[in-house]
Amino acid sequence: MSTQQAHHDARQLAADSSAARRQRHVPLDEAQLLETQRAFDSVAADYDGPRGNNELIQRMRLTLWDTVHSELPPNARLLDLGCGTGIDALEFARRGFHVVATDWSPQMVERTQARAAACGLQSRVTATHLGVQQLDQLDGSFDGIYSNFGPLNCAPDLQDVANECARLLKPGGKLVFSVMGRICPWEVGHYTLRGRFKRAGVRATRGATAVGMNRHTIWTYYYMPREFFRAFAGDFSLQSYRALSLFMPPPYLVDYYRRRRRWCERLGRLDDRFGNLPLLRDMGDHFLIVMRKR
Repeated sequence: MSTQQAHHDARQLAADSSAARRQRHVPLDEAQLLETQRAFDSVAADYDGPRGNNELIQRMRLTLWDTVHSELPPNARLLDLGCGTGIDALEFARRGFHVVATDWSPQMVERTQARAAACGLQSRVTATHLGVQQLDQLDGSFDGIYSNFGPLNCAPDLQDVANECARLLKPGGKLVFSVMGRICPWEVGHYTLRGRFKRAGVRATRGATAVGMNRHTIWTYYYMPREFFRAFAGDFSLQSYRALSLFMPPPYLVDYYRRRRRWCERLGRLDDRFGNLPLLRDMGDHFLIVMRKR
């Protein structure tokens, strides 16, 4: 993306539509935050297995890994928001970064600590129990902050997160976030064809949405890129954003992918080639957005 195009995109994304101006997120209460925590605690034991890291998830992981690697200098200090079981944190440690890994789920943090110890990477990975709504408790400064697979979709107040990222990030530092988007054509088609019309339109819901996982509830906000960037526009400039899993099926359709692997790999190449184009990059299971602190 050219500098001129990036500036144009930043102006476009920062200019809220009238509908976005009318939208006001009602912050999650303590009970909802604890429900989300319990949901992730319940899957921590096997979340680095097929549940949380199948082939389609891994493909998206690689995109974030390579983006962070290309955007930040060697030996940079990184903050991981919503580290899960530490798959991303350990990968960046292996690539020479120093990572402070945080998560709202204490069970996920324990898994990250155990994985780091097993790999002998304790000197490069520090895992701590801290939710994205608690960043005011964190001190220090970072060269980059990343978040993968939607922890920021569970943030009670995205503006607070943006403010804390600005405080914690060095001037010129980068944010690299993978965020669940509002428009996922695969999801709409998949559930519409099965007559599950309410589920097909769940991402269009304004405000927090109850999403089931392992008989628990995750309270989730969905965003268009322009909605998401709005919270960060005061302190950050937009570098780029692109769709993830637009043509490729979303991760929960991994069985479809396994039955039609060659066909889906062709779709994946379409993601790689066209996922950063205008209009197309506003869709997909997730979007990957890169911002720079002014």
